[in-house]
Amino acid sequence: MQSSAVRGHAVVVQPGGGPSYWQPVPANGHADPALFPSNTNFDGLSMGFQTIAARSRIREHSHSDQIELQICFCGRGRVMVEGVAHPLAPGTACFLGYDVKHEIINETDDELVMLWVISPPGLEHFFREIGRPRVAGEDAPPPFQRPTDVVAIERQLGMNDTVA
Repeated sequence: MQSSAVRGHAVVVQPGGGPSYWQPVPANGHADPALFPSNTNFDGLSMGFQTIAARSRIREHSHSDQIELQICFCGRGRVMVEGVAHPLAPGTACFLGYDVKHEIINETDDELVMLWVISPPGLEHFFREIGRPRVAGEDAPPPFQRPTDVVAIERQLGMNDTVA
């Protein structure tokens, strides 16, 4: 989008103020996109939070056409980057370039919350496509499977599924 669309434009999204989607196994938590082109008028990135439920994980994948920044916001776990384990604690920051395989693992009994920024945007669409609408504060649904066409959804949105 043109710079004139964002000059003087600001967006503030409070917790629970944006869309939220329950996520299928193996993450079993929820994704909460906060800033994305349709509310920022900026087509360069999107940002949000992903909550990984206790004893769950985000399966290994990469992004062929996107770079991703991840910051551990709350909880503890580990991130596998190209097969190497790194501890996650609040404040841990990750830069994941094109085609970098990564997986986030929560081995604790508490939620793990990651802040993500992706460029170009699109992760917010992925969470919507594979998830179920969530209302803040509601109980988590029983674990549910990913859509059968998840690989096609990933390909359409620039992701590379490396583990079925």
